Amino acid sequence: MRTGVSQSDSSVRCRRLPLLVPTSDYGLSSTRRRSKIEKSMETDLKSKQAEKENGEAAAERVLARTVPEGSIHGFDSLHRLLEASLEPEIFQEVSRMLLGLNCGKPLELILLPQVAGSLSTKYDFDLQGFCFRADEESLRQPRVVRVGLIQNSITLPTTAPFNEQKKAIIHKVKSMIDAAGASGVNIICLQEAWMMPFAFCTREKRWCEFSEPIDGECTQFLQDLARKYSMVIVNPILERDAKHGEVLWNTAVIIGNNGNIIGIHRKNHIPRVGDFNESTYYMEGNTGHPVFETCYGKIAVNICYGRHHPLNWLAFGLNGAEIVFNPSATVGELSEPMWPIEARNAAIANSYFVGSINRVGTEAFPNPFTSGDGKPQHSDFGHFYGSSYFSSPDASCTPSLSRYRDGLLVSDMDLNLCRQLKDKWGFRMTARYELYADLLSRYLKPDFIPQVIVDPYLHKQ
Repeated sequence: MRTGVSQSDSSVRCRRLPLLVPTSDYGLSSTRRRSKIEKSMETDLKSKQAEKENGEAAAERVLARTVPEGSIHGFDSLHRLLEASLEPEIFQEVSRMLLGLNCGKPLELILLPQVAGSLSTKYDFDLQGFCFRADEESLRQPRVVRVGLIQNSITLPTTAPFNEQKKAIIHKVKSMIDAAGASGVNIICLQEAWMMPFAFCTREKRWCEFSEPIDGECTQFLQDLARKYSMVIVNPILERDAKHGEVLWNTAVIIGNNGNIIGIHRKNHIPRVGDFNESTYYMEGNTGHPVFETCYGKIAVNICYGRHHPLNWLAFGLNGAEIVFNPSATVGELSEPMWPIEARNAAIANSYFVGSINRVGTEAFPNPFTSGDGKPQHSDFGHFYGSSYFSSPDASCTPSLSRYRDGLLVSDMDLNLCRQLKDKWGFRMTARYELYADLLSRYLKPDFIPQVIVDPYLHKQ
């Protein structure tokens, strides 16, 4: 730490120290006096160094207690860390590079009503709002829809009775849906299996008790809120299909703004990576790539692991989706570098909006389990890092929600932007679907031969 004394000044002070020697030492020779002084100085320096190290260790312990798990040095997100660390003009340029521009301008903030802010303060959830605009058209009016995403942690420990866990999560989520309703949200999507811990990697069958039919407890709870706020709600649940032998599915129930069930979509792709080997609980979906036409626009649901499959995103686009939701549950060590990229790429390539939702928190389970990656047994999957966000077809995106707090993200989006970007880039007109279809049809046959042209000199060498 600087004290205002230069290095040369400090050395001068050291040379003057003998003048401060106690009078009892004056009978010693100058050599012995110097030796004693040097030892005294060395002891003093070691003492100060120990005090410094102890102080730093204590500071680190305090910091560890005060910095929430999952935060970035105490900040909710990378965006907020950069905002606090950079000069405004530098931060503005960095934001442009990271988040893009919407119709040539930075995203505008939405001023949300005070009641929503009060709820976010009372129940401690992150609340943010942004606006995606489209260019003004001569023959079409703007088609602005207000859309929301909710990310949440579990409320009670996984050892609590299942019915109590479920009720506590429902109570928590209601406060965020109320904030969305007060904010005029038209369509909202919850995270994957929002009504339970994400226990699908423990391989314990007792967690199947959280399953429910399409019109079960959670759907009925959300139907009431859909009617109250005239809101379309995407409700991802663990579905029990009583009509087909009690089979379980990972399902999104689409609830209309009148409280009716419009339809369902079942998760197409089941992961087999690390802890996430979910085929113990449910099978690959059998509902294809449905798009649901609501009074607010055409929406689809690409559940979790499906975001890693470009053709899955493509299929929803070919069926006419304007907004695709990606309710997920994923941890930092496994997927965080991919999280800001895949959905944004899908929005660009398919000319629709994407809402990406991830749960938050670390969920510990009573019985340790192992996975297919060779790691020792453990009791949790790691930290679910939240960071839910919206992506636009023009490559712009919102800052993400917190990495560790519950959150509600609200966005106005002009759906005219979807067609405007199709016209601008012409991806639909320049794609060669006939070539892709031919390759895929040949690939599915047992006698498929890859189209590889070999250098004739390769094997001669």
